[in-house]
Amino acid sequence: MSPNTPNTTADERLSGLGIDLPRPPAPLGAYVEAVHTGSLLFLSGTLPLQDGVPKFVGRIGGELSLEDGQRATRLATLNALAAAREHLGSLDRVTRVVRLAVSLVTTTEFHQHARVADAASELLATVFGADRTSTRMVYGVASLPVGVCVVVELILEVSM
Repeated sequence: MSPNTPNTTADERLSGLGIDLPRPPAPLGAYVEAVHTGSLLFLSGTLPLQDGVPKFVGRIGGELSLEDGQRATRLATLNALAAAREHLGSLDRVTRVVRLAVSLVTTTEFHQHARVADAASELLATVFGADRTSTRMVYGVASLPVGVCVVVELILEVSM
C-alpha cells in the first residue's frame, strides 16, 4: 500500500514507508515524555537518540552537514512519534499536528534552519496527511542536551 493512498491510517502509512518506530527514549531528567490534557497531547522535546545513544553530536554547518541535520531531525521526529504512540496506543488517534518546534545547534554562519526543519514537517505530513500540517517554529540555540544538534517538540490534537 502506498503511504500516500487516501483513507490510510497513520500506522498504515508508517508501515507502507517501511518505518518501524523505535522504542521511545527514556527521559534524561525529572520530567515525563507526554502530558495529555483535553484533546491535546504535549510531547517533551525529543532528541536524535538511537538505542539510547546520542547521534548527530555537534553543530550543523560545522562538524555536521545540512544533510546530517536533516537526518538528525527525522530521527528525533521518529522518537517523538514513538513517544506519542506509546502514550496513545495508536497514532491513528492523532487528528492534527498543531505545533512543531525545532531547536537547532548551528554555526553562526549557517542560515538554512528551515531546510533542516523541513525533515520533520515532511515526515509528519507523510504520516498524518498534508491536511493535518502544523504551525512551526525553528530556533537556533547555543547548545542542547548531551551535545546533540536538534530537539523536536510536538503538540498533537487527539481523539478521545
